Amino acid sequence: MEYRIVADSSCDLNDELKQKMDIALVPLKIDTENRSFIDDENLDIHELLVAMKESEEGVKTSCPSPNEFLKEYEKSDVTFVVTLSSKLSGTYNSAVLAKNIMSEDNDKFIHVFDSKSASIGETLVSMKIFELMQKQYDKIDIVSKVEKYIDEMKTFFVLDNLDNLIKGGRLTKIAAHIASFLSIKPILGSDGNGDIKLFDKVRGSRKVLRRFVEVVGEEGSNLENKILGIAHCNAPEVASELKEQFQEKYHFKDIIVVEMAGLSTVYANDGGIVIAF
Repeated sequence: MEYRIVADSSCDLNDELKQKMDIALVPLKIDTENRSFIDDENLDIHELLVAMKESEEGVKTSCPSPNEFLKEYEKSDVTFVVTLSSKLSGTYNSAVLAKNIMSEDNDKFIHVFDSKSASIGETLVSMKIFELMQKQYDKIDIVSKVEKYIDEMKTFFVLDNLDNLIKGGRLTKIAAHIASFLSIKPILGSDGNGDIKLFDKVRGSRKVLRRFVEVVGEEGSNLENKILGIAHCNAPEVASELKEQFQEKYHFKDIIVVEMAGLSTVYANDGGIVIAF
């Protein structure tokens, strides 16, 4: 029986992970004021960043249709689906609707996971599914273990530019207010249910990165048994520096670094960093 992982295009992967896990990515669509993009392997991130900067209106994203998920569900007997937080996008609902349509006609097994996260958070959930598949766990066991993993996972991010999050209504009023003070850098993250929460606010870019590293120790536990994921938007040097700091301070089982694809780029914007563990 063939097991397969499907995710939306908010699941950010590097070349090694793409080759190793062979995840099918269902793309979201991105609309700036003057251009439209499909968030697939042909998307040029730098072109998207330019279009976002030139767009006076908020950038809009649209989730895949159920039919796009159905096409992927037809390709295997057992499909595990990972979507970005249902609180941030309709992608989860679209994937579930496709599952319900498929279930009317056959006995394929499909489970849709709400990652309650995005970007590297989705990546880690997909990696957990793949790990359990490699160990030949039963599909029901995989579901229960991955749902537990999602409940325990932490996601945090620091953004240089909050414009798209504010315009898209993804930030609370307090975080949006803080964003108006240019020297104040908020540390944001998932509240555990998939919504965005303000964790701390720091004055200055250098200080916020140091505080970012400290927050992991304060909010995390059993780090030696966990993988830390770092996703960056056009900021490889910052991601590399953070990786070194995390390695010096903590003993994660592994640390992976990926570059953001289109959907994550829209909300993290140029210079944004997302971590999950």
